[in-house]
Amino acid sequence: MSEVKVNKISPRTACGTVTLGDSGDTFTIPAGATITNNGTAAGFGATGAASWDTTVKTGDFTAVNGVGYFVNTTSGEIDVTLPAGTAGAVIAVADYANTADTNNIILKQNGSDKIEGSTDDLVINQEGSAITLVFVDATKGWIITDTGNSSNAFVNNYIVATGGTITCCGNFKIHTFTGPGTFAVSSAGNAVGSNTVNYLVVAGGGGSGATGNNTSGSGGGGAGGYRASGFGPAPLQGTALSLTVSDFPITVGAAGAANPSQGGDGSSSTFSTITSTGGGGGGHQGQPTPLRTGRTGGSGGGGSDNTLGLGGAGNTPPVSPPQGNPGAQATAFAGAGGGGATAAGARGCGPTGGNGGAGAPNNITGVGTNYAGGGAGGGYNGANGGTGGAGGGGNGSNSGTTPAGAGTTNTGGGAGGSGNYPSPGIPGANGGSGIVIIRYKFQN
Repeated sequence: MSEVKVNKISPRTACGTVTLGDSGDTFTIPAGATITNNGTAAGFGATGAASWDTTVKTGDFTAVNGVGYFVNTTSGEIDVTLPAGTAGAVIAVADYANTADTNNIILKQNGSDKIEGSTDDLVINQEGSAITLVFVDATKGWIITDTGNSSNAFVNNYIVATGGTITCCGNFKIHTFTGPGTFAVSSAGNAVGSNTVNYLVVAGGGGSGATGNNTSGSGGGGAGGYRASGFGPAPLQGTALSLTVSDFPITVGAAGAANPSQGGDGSSSTFSTITSTGGGGGGHQGQPTPLRTGRTGGSGGGGSDNTLGLGGAGNTPPVSPPQGNPGAQATAFAGAGGGGATAAGARGCGPTGGNGGAGAPNNITGVGTNYAGGGAGGGYNGANGGTGGAGGGGNGSNSGTTPAGAGTTNTGGGAGGSGNYPSPGIPGANGGSGIVIIRYKFQN
């Protein structure tokens, strides 16, 4: 191997150019050797530049001048002892596993050398941090010349979130909540990728009341309030939501209970700014007259006993687009149907119970499903009960030989009304619990 030893290489003319080797050649600098700059020359051995060592550090070590290190604190805190300070010396460290916030990187002094003019060690405790230090003089010691954080360098174009049961449909993620939970957003995305979510928020359906011997059929429970964006019938679609990086509590409405008088109201479901109100309980036969009237709610419960049994109002409290419809007024002896997402409940015909109002079809999950159907009214004196509305509405009882139908779980369907004579004490039924579904684009 040939070797040339010189102290200086100069061009033949002033301000000339010196060329080392030919195109494609490689020049190797041995370990421990450094290239220095006189402080004025640009583009060659600039003070403050570090050459990165790609062997990840997982334990305490002493840094070497001119080297940058990737430090992995997954298993615990790591101490980095700085080299003895000489003017122009440089070291750099980077948080390899984004765990420095939990297990810190500690830059420790060498002897009496200072860090930023202080005799204290420097603690790196921010996730994803990278830092470069240059030794200047005895007064200030090591000075930070460059800092960065990987979370600031990388921008996720798409929404990133957790919570509920997560499924995928093509380039979309779907979070389904059948009970309480949290939709936790860690990236809000942007317009290039995605920055809005579509939703389906259905409340719990109303329950129905009992009937006694020789009395009228009870009214069907109203469906839970139905609110949606992006999917389902266009007139009922709201606006997709833009979300911040935050945790969004999810409430899924419970079903309204069967009661010995009026049916119980369903409970509300909530997501972000969207609240769907529980369905109104169905009216109960008997006195006083207010018990015969269906209760108000997302959709109203059906009336009972006779024309004094009015249907409960839907879309209460009012929102736009409306979240539901009213229950129907009763006819003589027959229970009336509770309201549904797309239609009001129906009155019975003679002793036959009225049908529940239709719910709404929605394919936010990729599979078409009906939600928020009203419960049907119960029949009287052997006549049939009505048919529950599509979307989980329960069927009405036919005077006791067939029990009142419960609303379907996680559809927000209203309960079917109970029938009566000749069997005494026919019980009502529970509504169906609600559901919350959230959908967004997560990749291109």
